[in-house]
Amino acid sequence: MMESITLDDLTLGYYGHPAVHHLSGVFEAGSMTAVVGPNGSGKSTLLKGITGILRPLGGHIERGSLRISQIAYLPQQAEIDRSFPITVLDLVALGLWHRLGMFGGMKKELWEQAGQALASVGLEGFEQRAIGELSAGQFQRVLFARLLLQDCPLILLDEPFTAIDTRTTADLLDVVQRWHAENRTIIAVLHNFDQVRSYFPKTLMIAREPIGWGNTTDILTPENLQLARQMSEAWDESAAACRRSQG
Repeated sequence: MMESITLDDLTLGYYGHPAVHHLSGVFEAGSMTAVVGPNGSGKSTLLKGITGILRPLGGHIERGSLRISQIAYLPQQAEIDRSFPITVLDLVALGLWHRLGMFGGMKKELWEQAGQALASVGLEGFEQRAIGELSAGQFQRVLFARLLLQDCPLILLDEPFTAIDTRTTADLLDVVQRWHAENRTIIAVLHNFDQVRSYFPKTLMIAREPIGWGNTTDILTPENLQLARQMSEAWDESAAACRRSQG
């Protein structure tokens, strides 16, 4: 059974300084939500909080019965070391980690599943290439193939189409739409508002603090975008997390 993700007065940050401040709302089970806002507005930090990488400075994240191992997370490409000597197929097969465990062996049928995942993102024949040989678009296809193998009900994507060619973006958006049709919950940090309007029914706009959360047509307004810019520019990077009264 799918679970909603509920944020209750959530504050996330680093070394006691908030990057996301007092955010409350619900990612409904099976929903497809874009997270938008100015650079440095806390979007990536929010995804790290949902995955459990960051512990809240305040408030709560309620995942219901959903385990951390049931969350598939795609970080920004800049956070991934592509110099590591690993083949494309081996990287994709890491998507089976939570099913196999540390000492589980890869059987023939599992290698076949990894190959099928590669073929489904248009990279059949790339199995033995080193990941350092790939273009940015090819590498993103590999990462999506790994997500396919993870087979998780909740999928978090951090800027999945940034610096990616048009054809790859279209192909990977098709994969995202298939996930949505399978009733998986998808949360994606995006900058391209045309993509948001065309593909994502729900939008959360933040500028460290929430600007709006709801139907995309209601949230992506000129007024909200201007407010987000103003709030981001006025933010004090040295501010400590405040504590709101619960009374």
